[in-house]
Amino acid sequence: MPNTSNSPQEKTPAPAIRAYLGGSFDPVHNGHLEVAMSVYQHLLPIATRLQRTLHVSLLPNARSPFKTQSTDPSHRLNMLKLATENTPIQINELELWQAPPVYTIDSIHTLRQQYPDDSLIFIMGMDSAHSLDKWKDGLRLTDHVNLWVFNRQSSTDVSDGISEKFSDSIISSENNTATTQDIATLQSQLPLSLQPHITDSPIELLVPPTQYSTDRLNSNSTDPTSTDLKSPDLKNANQGRIYIDSRPITAVSSTQIREQLQKLDDQTNKIPVAQRQIASIASINDIISNTESNPLAKWLNPAVYQYIIAHQLYSAAQFR
Repeated sequence: MPNTSNSPQEKTPAPAIRAYLGGSFDPVHNGHLEVAMSVYQHLLPIATRLQRTLHVSLLPNARSPFKTQSTDPSHRLNMLKLATENTPIQINELELWQAPPVYTIDSIHTLRQQYPDDSLIFIMGMDSAHSLDKWKDGLRLTDHVNLWVFNRQSSTDVSDGISEKFSDSIISSENNTATTQDIATLQSQLPLSLQPHITDSPIELLVPPTQYSTDRLNSNSTDPTSTDLKSPDLKNANQGRIYIDSRPITAVSSTQIREQLQKLDDQTNKIPVAQRQIASIASINDIISNTESNPLAKWLNPAVYQYIIAHQLYSAAQFR
């Protein structure tokens, strides 16, 4: 006879796993997708084994107040949709339409309120993690979420916790291992107050708050008024873990891509009008065939590149 129990516990789905990669994505490039897909592929077998839903999302930020020529959010969103088509990577528009500045800590508060029982993971590079003490309430990020930190080998300007996180990196296929000393060196780059939260396993990023609270309540604790049980903060519940992914990654800058696009635009403008369309088609074909003649072929999705050309983005024409 089949089990027809209406127990609420049996109907309640397991808490989801939600990982977010933030950035301006101006433009989105293959490096962003490589990082997001790496996290997805790493977590998928674990999520499957635990029977938990996995969501890995790109979190585009609002127009940066520090950029005088920031691309319109609607264009960045359209390019993100093209880049993530036929992939499991999702797009979260939480920050995109807000008036800047939008701070990471505020977005985390919102996400924690939306998903109180889920495991939340923010993905960032070591350069950003190293500078969290300079962000707005950056050292309190782990009160609410876990961090997945990649060994990003180059640095960018430090933001003030404004959502500009980890925007320009790709995982290297070479030197894919790290020694104990390498890992210790990476760990030492974090602010001192965060170092006790480092874990050597991404599985520890997946303990949902409700599960941990239940475990604590069922433990042999002799102090029922313990702060660990009363506080909703993840850190106080032994959460807010930090996993350092020691695989080295090579950075590619969206700024460099924009500069390269502008250079190509300048070169195209020097061509007689009758030949410009042919030149544009040739450069698109370079991207599609991934040829060495166009350095952007390594970094841009062909559909994204066609969108950039069609809308004259990152060119002098954009700002006329």
